[in-house]
Amino acid sequence: MAFPKSSPYVIVGAGIHGLSTAYHLALELKKRGKGSGEDIIILDKSGISAGATGIACGVIRNNYFQPAMRELMAHSVKVWESDPKAYSYHPVGYMQISPESMHEDVASIYEQQQAIGYESKFIEGEKDCTDYMKTIFHDWQAQGITSVLHEMPGGYANNTKAMYGLAAKAEAEGVRIITGVTVTGFQQATDGAITKVETNKGDIETDYVVIGAGPWVKSFWEMLDLPKHINIKNPTSGQIATDVPMWVYWSLQEGTLGVDPGLQVTNDGKMPPVIHVDSNAPLYSDVDGSLITEDMWGIYYKPDYHFGGVQGGAAPFIVDKPADSVQVDPYGPESPEFIVGPDFAHMWVSALAHCQKRFEGTIPKYKDEASGGIGCFTPDSFPVFDTFRKNCFVIADSNHGYKMLGVGKLVAEQVVGEKPSLLEPFRFSRFEEGKLHPTSNSPFPWS
Repeated sequence: MAFPKSSPYVIVGAGIHGLSTAYHLALELKKRGKGSGEDIIILDKSGISAGATGIACGVIRNNYFQPAMRELMAHSVKVWESDPKAYSYHPVGYMQISPESMHEDVASIYEQQQAIGYESKFIEGEKDCTDYMKTIFHDWQAQGITSVLHEMPGGYANNTKAMYGLAAKAEAEGVRIITGVTVTGFQQATDGAITKVETNKGDIETDYVVIGAGPWVKSFWEMLDLPKHINIKNPTSGQIATDVPMWVYWSLQEGTLGVDPGLQVTNDGKMPPVIHVDSNAPLYSDVDGSLITEDMWGIYYKPDYHFGGVQGGAAPFIVDKPADSVQVDPYGPESPEFIVGPDFAHMWVSALAHCQKRFEGTIPKYKDEASGGIGCFTPDSFPVFDTFRKNCFVIADSNHGYKMLGVGKLVAEQVVGEKPSLLEPFRFSRFEEGKLHPTSNSPFPWS
């Protein structure tokens, strides 16, 4: 098939946001009698799920201290639940397990989950938390835990399987996915609207563009000539922080312990919830007993047959730029290729052993293979979903991406003229207006 010279809608990125937007936009156009999936093309420089989506842990949760994030995630969970088979979705639930320093935050999350009808249980007090965890895992041994928030919905999805299922849905509606195409720029009319998408295969005339490029968003931001630095108003003091960098990179720490996934089952032999533990208890090496850290630490983990073991991660750290060993991508320096700190395996598996006795002595089974990645974050670590240049919608997920399957549905609604209320708290204008999301005491920047 010849390379298209025009398309009413051009979506950049064949990851979770691009595929979800294309599929739901096709449905919206058909429902309204304004077109079909044949009016939509997706461009990707590599292939379906070839970027950050393809290495995502795949966790799906509602555990957020920020009310706007909780409502958005509740919406996304419903989209995951709409077709579990196609989305390779495993509704095993999710557990936030925390120390006293986070008790008040987690209690607030629970109360607001109840207010929006999101099913969860909240256990308080060190003894009751230990007893509850031992009803699930007989070998639970984490110390200093005073709250457990157990979300019944949520769980995880197999990353690439889910995306190929989503791609099949989009293609069934007539959407055309074109891979091996690098977007190099945009042409604009005198009023600033995008008129053409420039690629290495030729220019494409268009009426509307959606950018769903994950950690490559900074390069597209610059192609659109949007600000590299911004002003941010403090919502409490009213003071203005000036010349704040729009983007910051975090190294995402994830990996896989190469054990039989069946090692991590519940007392009754079932697949367990996804486990997330934040702790301020001293963490000691499972190799020699030496102190790893006395600072706050956090991990998450789950058994996963797609990864072939127990897979998960730990709190990330800021990087100025990817390490020299990371392959530089044509879109710019923010390659999401694999990068984890040299001490990750030691810390993460020791933390697993801190939580459950079954993981003691398993560090030699850690898979020494590519994992993790580079995340491109906004100044407050939360997404920006907004229209720029009149007809270009930018999905800047700030590394919250994979669980946000429902964002594409909301973006599709906006493209056809609606104003989804769930997207309003994530507009770019919030920085200058001081409408920032509240921050929690979690060691994770996105919690």
